[in-house]
Amino acid sequence: MATKPTRAQLAAMVDHTMLKPEATEADVAALVAEAAELGVYAVCVSPSMVSAAVRAEGGVAVASVAGFPSGKHISAVKAHEAEQAVASGATEVDMVIDIGAALAGDIEAVRADIAAVRAAVPGAVLKVIVESAVLLSGPDERGLVQVCRAVEDAGADFVKTSTGFHPAGGASVRAVALMSQTVGGRLGVKASGGIRDATAALAMLDAGATRLGLSGTRAVLDGLD
Repeated sequence: MATKPTRAQLAAMVDHTMLKPEATEADVAALVAEAAELGVYAVCVSPSMVSAAVRAEGGVAVASVAGFPSGKHISAVKAHEAEQAVASGATEVDMVIDIGAALAGDIEAVRADIAAVRAAVPGAVLKVIVESAVLLSGPDERGLVQVCRAVEDAGADFVKTSTGFHPAGGASVRAVALMSQTVGGRLGVKASGGIRDATAALAMLDAGATRLGLSGTRAVLDGLD
């Protein structure tokens, strides 16, 4: 970004996230209340928690996930999971690709997997998690570029760096910059995974991120002051 965002501007770019397996409905209600207080764009919760987030009525959008966190689900299962999340009130879905297929160079399988979810939720914002740290662990950057192009070809709205659960790591400035260059403003770029302070968040925005996935949103926003 050309100038440092205000607290409100940064908050409006955040998906306030809780995807831990032990999350309860009470946790989700507290998440939504905090999201409303902080002025974030959306909350992101597991599919089984979407109804609880919608009932909490915090005035923020609700996002959910599909094929999370491994991406090794059958495409029809990811599509159905996304469809059910939207039916429960989610307006955005973050799906995980089959990273093994991407590493093997089967980009058509990756594209078809994304297309199946896209067809299931045509009215929702679809973000595609590519585990950029894994794709950039090889000798060159072609894998990440090819996957980002497949995301665009399949009709998704965002490319997203990471689940935050993979041992290879989360978002990096290098990955975000390459993803942003590849999609050229035609898609959004969501940086997620390991962004714990304002310095890291601002670096992601400077690299081209248009959305941030944060679990420690308050700490990041407080760091701007």
